[in-house]
Amino acid sequence: MVKSINSKIDLVVDATSYMGLTDYGKIMIGDHGFEFFHNRDLRKFIQIPWEEVDLVIASVLFKGKWIPRFAIKTKRNGTFTFAAKTPKKVLGTMKQYIDPDHIVHSLSFFQVVWQGIRSILKRNK
Repeated sequence: MVKSINSKIDLVVDATSYMGLTDYGKIMIGDHGFEFFHNRDLRKFIQIPWEEVDLVIASVLFKGKWIPRFAIKTKRNGTFTFAAKTPKKVLGTMKQYIDPDHIVHSLSFFQVVWQGIRSILKRNK
């Protein structure tokens, strides 16, 4: 059995993890970190302490009306991508433990395309 790193839980919500194959489970946000537990397989879990979180990157569409997914970039272990049933509530709860300057918007589709075009033009010069 997996032991939680949190002593006090602020929010539990249904979620999806996009690490490899899609995994369905629950996100638990508490006083010591962010946790994802798989619904069926207890060996599939993700625990991220707040000290390890570098950035939270939110994919925002329609001027903030819809947040389909968000990613947590850690200092040492890479980026973890999640989708939640109520992402605004999840991000708001995370804002209590993470500096609001470390919660950012992801690049839009056109910004990514423009960066690709600029890099190709720089390479050709």
